[in-house]
Amino acid sequence: MFTKLKFSYFWLLLAIIVLVLVNSLQKASADDVPKSKLSQNIGGPSMKFLYCYSCGYRKMFEEYVQIIQKKYPYMMIDGQNYDPPGFNMFLSRLIGIAKMLVICCILSGVNIFQYINQPQPSWWTWCIENKIYACLMLFFFCNLIEGQLIQSGAFEISLNDVPVWSKLETGRIPQPAELFQIIDSHMQFTDRAVEFNNGFAK
Repeated sequence: MFTKLKFSYFWLLLAIIVLVLVNSLQKASADDVPKSKLSQNIGGPSMKFLYCYSCGYRKMFEEYVQIIQKKYPYMMIDGQNYDPPGFNMFLSRLIGIAKMLVICCILSGVNIFQYINQPQPSWWTWCIENKIYACLMLFFFCNLIEGQLIQSGAFEISLNDVPVWSKLETGRIPQPAELFQIIDSHMQFTDRAVEFNNGFAK
């Protein structure tokens, strides 16, 4: 009876993990849909930063926001994490799902090897007997791998949806003076490109 309960509990956990994985994949697919251009740049110029959060670039982004807003107080600035290539993100999420599944099995004392007709190895016996240590080691080790997979090293800058700087291409982050020059040049080009004649752009 107890074995049947453990068997049912294992497959229930597995079903929940699969549902979470499918939901995360659907969300990732929804994020890939390009945003509509109708609502962009209505109130004025906008700048967007895509940075590698796991690389520690959020602090750099916040510093650039302060510097830019001092010189361009009308500039709308947005920033978010740069998602790595699809396979790396998928593999990172898969490792995260597997991590939670194994931790649940350890905490519940389920012998996952009996479902594949294999003898229980000594290291799994140790994990069952030392649940806290095993879960902590597994958690931090998997987090280390996930962090390496999603480290893109990106610091991408767009002005009015036009890419103006890419660390992935240049290999470095722009200096404030360089960024100011790029902004001024882009704004001057935009002002010259749109001329109005009797209320209509030509």
